[in-house]
Amino acid sequence: MLYNLLYPLSSEYSFLNIFKYLTFRTGGAIFTALMVSFLVGPALIRWLKDKQHCCQPIRTDGPETHLKKQGTPTMGGLMILTSILVSTLLWADVKNGFVWLVLGVTLAFGAVGFADDWLKVSKKNTAGMRGKLKLVFEFAAAGAMAWYVTTMTAEPTAHTLTFPFFKNWALNLSVFYLPFAMFVIVGAGNAVNLTDGLDGLAIVPVMIVAFVFMIISYVAGHAAFAAYLQLPYIAGTGELSVFCGAVIGAGMGFLWFNAPPAKIFMGDTGSLALGGMLGALAVATKHEIVLAIAGGLFVMETLSVILQVVSYKTTHKRIFKMAPLHHHFEKMGWTEQNVVIRFWIIAMVLGLFALSTLKIR
Repeated sequence: MLYNLLYPLSSEYSFLNIFKYLTFRTGGAIFTALMVSFLVGPALIRWLKDKQHCCQPIRTDGPETHLKKQGTPTMGGLMILTSILVSTLLWADVKNGFVWLVLGVTLAFGAVGFADDWLKVSKKNTAGMRGKLKLVFEFAAAGAMAWYVTTMTAEPTAHTLTFPFFKNWALNLSVFYLPFAMFVIVGAGNAVNLTDGLDGLAIVPVMIVAFVFMIISYVAGHAAFAAYLQLPYIAGTGELSVFCGAVIGAGMGFLWFNAPPAKIFMGDTGSLALGGMLGALAVATKHEIVLAIAGGLFVMETLSVILQVVSYKTTHKRIFKMAPLHHHFEKMGWTEQNVVIRFWIIAMVLGLFALSTLKIR
């Protein structure tokens, strides 16, 4: 909004020309989202405690150390979403379609997560919304976003899957691109949701992946940089770097309150929203495979659940002591802090590896 209001006046007031630069507005978005989190966080925590009474239901079959978390309010994703929304509307170009599409998916997935959290709290159990119903809403939002992205992207890039590490190697999926993009968005949403099980475990990897896509969206939306790095150029996606900045700032603000011992959990309101957002960023910038690399931690967590279910149903034996993967290590004797910090390190390494794909082609 500031860009749309102030940059047109730069011809009269030269200092307003600074609003032209994505780097400046991205920095502003990070700082603004962080400040909004600090401002709304304490009041939101008090309000959620008052409304939820019993707060987040804790799985009785999980690690015993988690039982002491009973009484911690959930739905902290509301803090994250508020910070992202305010910061994005303030610093991004509100006429940019890509910003609205990614923001729309984020809010839509957040709404599904909110409904799930509300049912868990109100019914005082961990069941929540039926899985199939959640998927219907998620695929609907993902399908709408993916379709609009293809209409905003020039052919043949619109329906093309690009591969990192290889020059000029792309696969035109044609009519199959839409279901593929929907799978990426929904899969990312649920992968982050599965990872969110320990204090601070999910939010830092999300910020790392958001940082990766902040760089990717900037170069993909810059014709000269995209040509130099041999990336598909997608006009308008550069503005998503401002959105990614808002995500990073909101993530830091939430982590302030979510650091052990957590004063609030993000719940499905936050985890589904952030995961869907990452998938939407990957689809918008045509870097779906890079998402699997940068978000490799989320992939590992998801695969651990899939393998556990398949193994138990076919052989009645469990591969892991408990799934998702972070609970397996807790059962092995790792402290929660050990698991979280070591998983953060893995996420950082994968993020750096994903960034290297921009040059190694």
